[in-house]
Amino acid sequence: MDYAEKIHEISGTFPSKELYNLQSQINRASDSIALNISEGATGNSNLEFRKFLGYSIRSIAEVVCCLFKAKRRNYISEETFNSLYSEAFILMNRTAALKNSIKTNDNRQST
Repeated sequence: MDYAEKIHEISGTFPSKELYNLQSQINRASDSIALNISEGATGNSNLEFRKFLGYSIRSIAEVVCCLFKAKRRNYISEETFNSLYSEAFILMNRTAALKNSIKTNDNRQST
């Protein structure tokens, strides 16, 4: 959730012409990281949780692609890009490790 707040803060500096394009896209993708984890955690099975963790990983990759676009369009500095890219790399690895640690043959029951 903290990562998404950083992305929102940085994207707020993008030019107004990007409001409904890159700015909106990167904000939605960064919000989806935590939202997918939350949604998957409330599911009825480990298989479903793993699926939503996969969606979260895809959202991280989408944010990274948007960061590359922002850097190429000179909306963010190299230093900002490197910092946010590094955080995304760590977040992706942690999310993937969590996904890989969840066994799929142990279904949770809803109460």
